[in-house]
Amino acid sequence: MMSPSKAVLLALAAALCGCRADMQDTPKAKTFRPSRFYDDRMTSRPLIAGTVPATGKADDELLYRGTVNGKVATVFPFLITREVLERGRDRFDIYCSPCHGRLGNGDGMIIRRGFRPPPSYHIDRLRKAPVGHFYEVITHGFGSMYDYADRVAPRDRWAIVAYIRALQLSQHATMADVPAHERARLGGERP
Repeated sequence: MMSPSKAVLLALAAALCGCRADMQDTPKAKTFRPSRFYDDRMTSRPLIAGTVPATGKADDELLYRGTVNGKVATVFPFLITREVLERGRDRFDIYCSPCHGRLGNGDGMIIRRGFRPPPSYHIDRLRKAPVGHFYEVITHGFGSMYDYADRVAPRDRWAIVAYIRALQLSQHATMADVPAHERARLGGERP
């Protein structure tokens, strides 16, 4: 016969064994994914007035979001200089060229290993895309490309976008695009 205290302990042990909540079953929210928890159905929460995000003050919509009045930006948030383009090329070579290739043709080393190729930056659709589109894709990812928001700082994302524009121009430039004083250095007027 079992004592009452042993019976209580056995019942308690049986009840506790039935309650199991493993960490892999814990509900979680993925950034920028829909959520049924909040009324606005967004996982990402808006910044609370007066707070500063961990990445610094982000009140410059163009610099930090790539938008102007909520629309995709068609301008850069700062002057594009030679130094900015060099920084963009450096960051592009590190983060983008493994898939996009050094010229932006979509034939990087990863693609040569069998992964699905991204579109070339030189197709009409992307040559006509506003600069904010590229910033948004770098920030949030697109298709099989993951986001680089936590890897590449906002100014560097813009530098990469500027370099992408330089790559696009390099593949579609004409002599008319070259300043007159440089044309003479290149060998004169050519079509």
